[in-house]
Amino acid sequence: MTTIGLITPDPEHPLLAATTELLRREHRVVAVDPRLPGPTASAAPGLLADVYLLKARTPRALALARGLEAQGVPVLNSAAATSLCQDRTAMWELAREAGLPFSATRTFATLAELAAAGGPVGPLVVKSRHSRRHDLVARIDSRDQLDALVGAWADEPVVTQEFAENSGYDHKLWVIDGQVFAALRRSELSAEGLGPSLPLTAGELPPGWAELAVEVGRVFALDVYGVDVIDTGGGVPLIVDVNAFPGIRGQSGAPAALVALALRRARESVAAA
Repeated sequence: MTTIGLITPDPEHPLLAATTELLRREHRVVAVDPRLPGPTASAAPGLLADVYLLKARTPRALALARGLEAQGVPVLNSAAATSLCQDRTAMWELAREAGLPFSATRTFATLAELAAAGGPVGPLVVKSRHSRRHDLVARIDSRDQLDALVGAWADEPVVTQEFAENSGYDHKLWVIDGQVFAALRRSELSAEGLGPSLPLTAGELPPGWAELAVEVGRVFALDVYGVDVIDTGGGVPLIVDVNAFPGIRGQSGAPAALVALALRRARESVAAA
């Protein structure tokens, strides 16, 4: 019997709950809340799971993941890969080096620094440099809009991306161990605001997009991840974000793919020991 650990404060998340249901037919699943005391680098090997799924990005969760990795326990995604995807500056630098079609990104120490730089403004997308829940993501079309944003986010480290004309919809591409899932969702930056997701099959994506999503995983050393892509015209993709272990809600087959990945990595770890 294999033991799979879930590093998450929310084991009832739909993806994790469905994965757990499948796993528990033959295996053991343990949830570890990173907000509470749990396995550390000094934990006895017999108390550890065979593999851990890292569905959290807090400093405590990352520290826990690093401690487990130090003992040779596989963590998906790794602490290093997860941490890199939280830094949009590092994300852009790696994507550029790899030749990925990623939106050109500039970094500012604070939003106030961006505002003080002067010059024409917009259309521009401003994001928190450090990706997290409830971070800053906004489209700026005028200096008045930028000044208003500074009132609430003056000290926030930010990055900027030039706004690329598109249909107003994001292609959400999710990958689990090379298997691509997809949906079309109205962007939060569109005039109508964030809208519901429409599931897509990989075959409904423009040519080459599924392969691009898989390549992102190779470049960023990710096993479970999301890639936000916009169509800039004629099926030409532009990546605007990469996320480690996103929700992947409502995707048939995603829990089964996650089960297969976890069990395979656990077997590989045991064989290598």
